[in-house]
Amino acid sequence: MERNNSHYYSKFPDAKLKIYTVSESLRRHLYIFKTAPGMFSYKKIDLGTKVLIEHLTIPREEPSILLDLGCGYGPIGIVLAYEAPQSKVYLIDINRRAIWCAKDNIKINLSDRTNQIVALAGNYFDPIKNKNLKFDGIYTNPPLRQGREEFLKLCNEIPSYLKPSGYFQFVIKKKMGAPFILKHLSDSFTDKKIDIICKRSGYWVFNIIFD
Repeated sequence: MERNNSHYYSKFPDAKLKIYTVSESLRRHLYIFKTAPGMFSYKKIDLGTKVLIEHLTIPREEPSILLDLGCGYGPIGIVLAYEAPQSKVYLIDINRRAIWCAKDNIKINLSDRTNQIVALAGNYFDPIKNKNLKFDGIYTNPPLRQGREEFLKLCNEIPSYLKPSGYFQFVIKKKMGAPFILKHLSDSFTDKKIDIICKRSGYWVFNIIFD
């Protein structure tokens, strides 16, 4: 039986530490990421994350506050910060090793703007519960290996951390339950606008606007 701390969503993964480097062109810009075993997709950026990144809603005119929730080693949040230099970006992950890599990846890819982006260790919203933060956009590639119910509970918390007209964007693999999640959210948030903004390579990118 696999131990709890062998998962990438463990607080302290026990996989042997070995440093890898992942290079990837995302939205026509080359990024370099430091990674290590014990975190999600450490040998390459997974396809779901890439599909989400290519379809992110990125505020470009007004300063915004954005959150990459369950950031791993940071590709989504770092792309957001690069593409929206006027915005403040937060990264959160329970995995301490992932946050260690994310902080280094901020320095590697945003060396002149490190004060624009903050990486915090903790479970979901725990690191910011006392900060009175509200976000214009929250983004995630959720760890559905923990189960759909865990993710759906998280969805119920999202409105508490969004500004009026804020949005929640995430990616789900179809065979991991994207149609089920769409129906559940449509039934739960009957007054919200829920769109599938992309279906590609078996992945669905969701966008929920909380007016």
